[in-house]
Amino acid sequence: MSTITKTPLSLLGYEFISKESLPKGKDEYHIRNLQNKRTHASYRALTQQEIQILEQNGNTSTNWSNVLVSTIFDVRLIQHCQFFGLVRIGNLEPSCATFHNFTLPIGLYHSTIVSCDIGDNVILNNIKYISHYIIGDDVILVNVNEIITTNYAKFGNGTIKDGGGEQHRTWLEVCNENGGRRILPFDGMLPGDAYLWSRYRDDATLMQKFKRFVDDKISQQQGYYGMIGAKTIIKNCKSIKDVHVGINAYIKGAHKLKNLTIHSSTHAKTQIGEGCELVNGIINEGCRIFYGVKAVRFIMASHSQLKYGARLINSYLGNNATISCCEVLNSLIFPTHEQHHNNSFLCAAFVMGQSNIAAGATIGSNHNSRAADGEIIAGRGFWPGLCVSLKHNSVFASYTLLAKGDYPAELRIPIPFSLVSNDVSKDELMVMPGYWFMHNLYALTRNAIKSADRDNRIEKIQHIEYNFLAPDTVTEMMQTFPILEQLVAKAYHQHTKNNQIFTNEQLQQIGKELLCYQKDIIESLDITADDFENTKRKVKIVKVYQAYYIYKELIIYYAAEQLIAFVQNQPGLDIEKLLSSIQHQQNHTMWTNVGGQLIPKDAVEQLKKDIKNGSTKSWKAIHTFYQQQSQQYPEQKLAHALCSAASISNINIKNIDNNVLKQWLQASMSTKEWMTKNIYESRAKDYENPFRKMVYASEEEMDAVVGKLEENTFIQQQQQALVIFKQQATSLLSALTSYKN
Repeated sequence: MSTITKTPLSLLGYEFISKESLPKGKDEYHIRNLQNKRTHASYRALTQQEIQILEQNGNTSTNWSNVLVSTIFDVRLIQHCQFFGLVRIGNLEPSCATFHNFTLPIGLYHSTIVSCDIGDNVILNNIKYISHYIIGDDVILVNVNEIITTNYAKFGNGTIKDGGGEQHRTWLEVCNENGGRRILPFDGMLPGDAYLWSRYRDDATLMQKFKRFVDDKISQQQGYYGMIGAKTIIKNCKSIKDVHVGINAYIKGAHKLKNLTIHSSTHAKTQIGEGCELVNGIINEGCRIFYGVKAVRFIMASHSQLKYGARLINSYLGNNATISCCEVLNSLIFPTHEQHHNNSFLCAAFVMGQSNIAAGATIGSNHNSRAADGEIIAGRGFWPGLCVSLKHNSVFASYTLLAKGDYPAELRIPIPFSLVSNDVSKDELMVMPGYWFMHNLYALTRNAIKSADRDNRIEKIQHIEYNFLAPDTVTEMMQTFPILEQLVAKAYHQHTKNNQIFTNEQLQQIGKELLCYQKDIIESLDITADDFENTKRKVKIVKVYQAYYIYKELIIYYAAEQLIAFVQNQPGLDIEKLLSSIQHQQNHTMWTNVGGQLIPKDAVEQLKKDIKNGSTKSWKAIHTFYQQQSQQYPEQKLAHALCSAASISNINIKNIDNNVLKQWLQASMSTKEWMTKNIYESRAKDYENPFRKMVYASEEEMDAVVGKLEENTFIQQQQQALVIFKQQATSLLSALTSYKN
């Protein structure tokens, strides 16, 4: 049964902070006065004539002396309102305000107002109950059932208020349904913060430090008022409770908004639309949420979207991501994620960005375990196809493409850029390394450029990597070589019925020699892997020879690309000094994707030590670390690229000289030509496929519908990029020739 308490009407709007919780020497308005930029002294009391007019216009108050107004005040613009507690009203001038062809007179009409500060030229029309809010200038509030702030409001933050216990915290149970990776949300939380907190769970000291950082950042005092920023429009909503709203936001038709911070700005306006129910969350600037969305315990990073009935629960959604028509639970999602279809499902997943979840995909099911404690880890560029069904636990390297299918067991795919296919007819799992480079370089390259173009972040504290050739993917390719070499050697010995036992190092050397000199033999081998799937059926690895050399070619190209980019950004750079500097650096072979930002693993380990020993004392300091790493990244990336190229070229890093760089630059121009040609040809297949052409009566009709291939803007851009790359490479070659070796 609900508990209803009764108090005297004269107390309505007062004692927002209990006397026991008031700091010594402070009144119940001390926090409110800090939040409101306008000083209490800038308001004046009503005159007796103004009170008389107000009452004639159907207004009431339990104490008119606590209704204060600004200097520019037209008393006629307040009609049929009830006032309780201390209410301070800004300028009211006789005029109208229009938004999206919706025009209303400025003023307060048919509303119940409890202990609020109201900015200049605000419209409050048919607000059935609003209490303890600070409303900015030029705000429009129309047709809202209730807008309430409680004295213990946390506005989506995972802190506790004075007098509250640990049980009152709001946690986000990301990556795992059992709560073992849970994190405390806080205003300003970046994807990298969520990553650091959710991953290193065995480090109890680090976990306690993160928790302390939240409590240090978010005030635990009771008595904060809700705020509605200037020029925000809220209309036709049912219930808004304990919500901070930024400037220029637009909220219409929402059913329930509770315990939220909603950021918005002039250049990145946030919109929330019809039928949405959002509880316990932080929404950053530039977000779009509309048409029946349900979100509970969540963070949306800037410029992300939820729409068309999407459900987001216990999850962090990275920047510039879109989820619609589907359900996402207990997940940590890095920037630039796409998931658009009603019957797709993502649960207990850690997805590292630039991902795309197709219709019917079920990622994944905990029903194959004894408890709901499984996880899926998907590297950057994860792309499960139509109706893919996966099992926990599974791990995927970067840019894994899963063909349509019901995958019967857990998967571990360590090779990047692979196509994985479930061949039901043969009861085999097929893995094709390097698929994207061989068959769909158009989509791969376009995705990288599109992701960068869609990065609308205003404050780019973390440098997000979008290029498909980067330290994470190239490191995975480097780790792929010994895998493929050992698999080739094993297949060869099975083929020749050689039962001799070899060490992994011996197998690797044998496989390397076969890959160097025995192409025909390799292509005749049945190459299989034992530990890619948790079954006893065959896992077949195809096109190994082609992938092996494509990876090597692309690593050389990656080194040349990074060298050219570095030189372009630093005119007059002394190449010999640069090489000398890089040759004395540690080779960062291991990298960590920290919220979409690639950081050397040893730098992350040092950060953890600094947090635990007290050198790094706050989330702000961690964000400074991200910025410092962003500044160092170009040179670190170049060092990694040159070290990787040297490794596959069997060259010591200290022996990289002008001649080596010239060889790599010359090779890179050929690779760039091949890539540009492949981009064109992978798109041209769509124009040559008779099954695609059959829906058009003529080629002219096809061109009118899908556009002419030769007029494809993206292909033209890539052809121009080839010209520019060759010019830059040629210029650098000339510069290197002038140096003494």
